[in-house]
Amino acid sequence: MTNGTKPANAKRRPDGAALVIAVVLAAIAAVIFWDVSRLTGAAGYSQVGPTSVPYAIGCCLIGLAVWTAVAAWRNDFPEREPQQFGPVVWIVAGLAAQMLLLNVAGFSVATGLLFALTAAGFGRRKLWLTIPVGIVISFAVWAIFAKLLQLSLPSGPLEHLFF
Repeated sequence: MTNGTKPANAKRRPDGAALVIAVVLAAIAAVIFWDVSRLTGAAGYSQVGPTSVPYAIGCCLIGLAVWTAVAAWRNDFPEREPQQFGPVVWIVAGLAAQMLLLNVAGFSVATGLLFALTAAGFGRRKLWLTIPVGIVISFAVWAIFAKLLQLSLPSGPLEHLFF
């Protein structure tokens, strides 16, 4: 009698997501190797030069890609729940809103909307509450960075109202 689960000896096919990650790691390593091959800096009398660290990073990425591919092929990764796209859409909408509104509405409003839409992506759907809370927190961050630390952040009508 089974309780709806798969038997322990059931064979799963290779983990497709992990194989994609392995391919992406290998592609990043290939880009690093290609970019480093264009550097013309000589090491001089030392064997360590401007290409040493990028080559080491590329080699590490290739090693990680091989390790990930082998683990994916052997099904060493645990089975995951299917991805829910609703939260991703909320967060991407928040990032898009921030990028579009940053220069128009200012840092506080744009980042406050990002905060609210990210909170909605994590399950807090009370936008009437999270938008003002996000704007207040973002305004405090703007005031600290722009006025106290003298860093340049985009200001909008709200920031001009107080400063």
